[in-house]
Amino acid sequence: MTISTMARLLGYSGLIPFYAFLLGYGLLEDWPRALSKQGFIVYSLAILSFLGGAQWRPALDKAQAGSVARLIVSNGIVIYAVIAVLTAQVFLAAVLLMLGYIALLWYERRIEITSGWYPALRWQLTAGVVVAHLCFAAMQVLGA
Repeated sequence: MTISTMARLLGYSGLIPFYAFLLGYGLLEDWPRALSKQGFIVYSLAILSFLGGAQWRPALDKAQAGSVARLIVSNGIVIYAVIAVLTAQVFLAAVLLMLGYIALLWYERRIEITSGWYPALRWQLTAGVVVAHLCFAAMQVLGA
């Protein structure tokens, strides 16, 4: 199996928990619903932190101008994500985490090659995550 095939498989598989928690929150009641709500936010924190941490390797490999900034962005996105969750307001946390995904994708697009399979995959996965966050936030507002 090629690295691009494995990355796609793992990336799309990583969307499953977002949508499973979203469905759980929308369809279940009581404890399972509360678990789905909390699970969505915690999983989002974990994935955004993972993406932030993934910035280390390119920064260390290239060791050129911008590498220090990339390391700072990497750590900054994790701190941002934790602060988003510490607001203890589910709607606000979901919106802030969603904005974190968008910001990280924007940052990557500014500093890396924007063609090929990986940038396309990152865009598609980020779009899937953003849609899940928009649905989750809307459910918070609508009281679903």
